[in-house]
Order: sequence, then C-alpha cells, then structure tokens
Amino acid sequence: MASLRSTARIARPADEVWKTVSDAAGISAWFPGIEAATAADGTRSCTLAGGHQLQEDVVNVDGELRRFQYKITGGMPVEYHLGTVDVLEDGPDSTLVVYSTEITPDGLADLMGPSIEGGVQGLKAHLEGSS
Repeated sequence: MASLRSTARIARPADEVWKTVSDAAGISAWFPGIEAATAADGTRSCTLAGGHQLQEDVVNVDGELRRFQYKITGGMPVEYHLGTVDVLEDGPDSTLVVYSTEITPDGLADLMGPSIEGGVQGLKAHLEGSS
C-alpha cells in the first residue's frame, strides 16, 4: 500500500478552512481538474476534466477533529483507497492542512501524488485569494 501526504499552511482561521473542506459538493471550487461535484447520502460524484466520472463514499466528516475522509469507489482501478484531510489550527488566523492518502495498487501513487498536492495548493489559493 502506498502512503502519500501533502501539507499547506493557509492564512485563514481553521473554522473557515474546515467549512470549505467539509462541504463535499464544493470540492470543484478548489481542487484542480474537478469540474463539478455533487454529494448526497454519503456519496460524492465528481466530474473530471474531459467528462470522466469519479465516485466516492464519504466515510467521516468529524467537525470536532476537523477531519474529512473518503474512499474512491468507482472511476479508477483502485483496490483500496482512503483519503484524509485534517484541518489543524495553527494560530488564530493560520491553519495547517494535512492531506493523506493510502492507495493500492502502489502504482497509482504516481498519479495521485501530484493530484493531491494540486488539491492542497488549490485550497490554499482559493481561501487566501478570497480575502
């Protein structure tokens, strides 16, 4: 199993960052390559560039820990996937976002790594650009 992690410090309060991260359907506003997303009943469907569809199960939205977790269930040849976004307070107006992914087969890490890093940087640009 491959493990990946990307981080970013965002110059916004943790509650504001959490509000964005925990909005499952709002991911298209900040994650590059996701053109649209819908979420209902614990599932999220993402339309990627070129019309490709990705299906996910939202497995945890913990407001106390500020942790969002999901599994890819369709649209990619994964055997196992767990994505975790932790939003950690890092001062009154600063947040550390840690985006971790576990994925099998290991070869998908080469595809997912740059995508996850792009997502973290997209979240930072989205939130810091909206001051």
